Amino acid sequence: MTKTNSVKSLKDSLKCNQPKKQTSGGKKFVVKACANNVEKLVRFGDASMGHFKEGSSKGKGHGDAGRRANFKSRHNCSEKKDKTKPGYWSCNYSW
Repeated sequence: MTKTNSVKSLKDSLKCNQPKKQTSGGKKFVVKACANNVEKLVRFGDASMGHFKEGSSKGKGHGDAGRRANFKSRHNCSEKKDKTKPGYWSCNYSW
């Protein structure tokens, strides 16, 4: 199977706008972004970074309001509106 065929089969197997864990490729998640009659595979999330559960028992992680606010401010999340871009998914799914 060629790279083009594997990407096409992955794209066909995913549902629109539903992120899924990625097992290879250096990113944590992959999503088939569907917006304005465009379908595009978007990979996002740095695989080398630790993954925090939402609102972990120690108060750390993505559930921590301070961490969320800092991330969203640092990455200008209020401006990320295009579902076909990784920034949108990082801001609205991961955080």
